[in-house]
Amino acid sequence: MSYPACPNCQSEYVYQEQQLLICPECAFEWDPKEVAENSIIAVKDANGALLCEGDKVTVIKDLKIKASSQVIKIGTKALIRRVFDKKDHQLDCKVDGVGEIMVTAKFVKKT
Repeated sequence: MSYPACPNCQSEYVYQEQQLLICPECAFEWDPKEVAENSIIAVKDANGALLCEGDKVTVIKDLKIKASSQVIKIGTKALIRRVFDKKDHQLDCKVDGVGEIMVTAKFVKKT
């Protein structure tokens, strides 16, 4: 039987003891039912729409890429790979013509 990775250290070596899951690497114990309820990350785009993994978005502002002379133009489409709960760069996206890049949610809109 396959268990989810440890939410604390992302270890895949997890085992179950009664109702709890336990990570042998960091000794973290959790109830998988509680983690499933609390794991939804609320990140909203420029229009206030909730963004999820797999959503397609469009860039609403020209964005300069750090340490590069490349610019992501207005209207460029992207696919959200992962959503993070950070203050800056909440979205891990695959941007057309650029590749994998982290983007701040306030500079995109859901399509």
